Amino acid sequence: MVPLRSRAAASLLHLLPRGRITRALGRFTEARIPLPVLRPVLDLYSRAYDVALDEAVVPEGGFRSFNEFFTRQLRPGIHTVDPDPATVVSPADGRLDDSGPVSAERRFTVKGQSYDAATLLDDAAAARAYEGGHYFIVYLSPRDYHRVHSPVAGRVREVRHIPGDLFPVNEMGVRTVPGLFARNERVVVHVDTELGPAAVVFVGAFVVGKITLTIEAPPRPELGGRSAVRAFEGDARPTLEKGDELGAFQLGSTVVVLLGPAAHGR
Repeated sequence: MVPLRSRAAASLLHLLPRGRITRALGRFTEARIPLPVLRPVLDLYSRAYDVALDEAVVPEGGFRSFNEFFTRQLRPGIHTVDPDPATVVSPADGRLDDSGPVSAERRFTVKGQSYDAATLLDDAAAARAYEGGHYFIVYLSPRDYHRVHSPVAGRVREVRHIPGDLFPVNEMGVRTVPGLFARNERVVVHVDTELGPAAVVFVGAFVVGKITLTIEAPPRPELGGRSAVRAFEGDARPTLEKGDELGAFQLGSTVVVLLGPAAHGR
């Protein structure tokens, strides 16, 4: 049962201009701020959220904007990637929120809510490849490293930017917004691998003003418009090694990974 306080907060969020607030905060986080002002704020934030700054690459002189801090890189060697080509690794340094099977009807259940893979991907044909497959979800909190890496090795077939809302993706949002991950703005990276197809879904969120990719991406579509698609063919298809950086969120958010049946249980 959803607590009354969470339901009240969710009702308030439905009334707020979420897109305008998120865009305004996005511009603010990208602005360069004098170090004497920014440094104590980031120190307070790091203590409040227990940010592991000892793992981060800190620019000489310190971070010059909130966005530089949020998208900080990790020092080499902080994490290692399993070299076994038959394994799948986490795409992000966050919390595994849920995982499970994708049914023959291309449906899966997250926190008691049923999702349709075709709606999540905005592509019924692509969703058929995940019948009998597996999904898992990683939540990036405000304390986490916000870059996303490829969970598999393979070649990128398509990038799809799907317009949508910007509800929070925290526990309150997941439990109170029906179909949250398929309603929010998202970017889907389709990868063909030795284990079959994989889809890495960057889910946008309230105050997450921008999703950036390391590979060529389509322009951001207008809210209410059609998805923007960048398809790759032949030698133009980007090659990914497992653990390669795929993109980043400005603040925290969620990554959904869909795997075909050949990768089930790996």
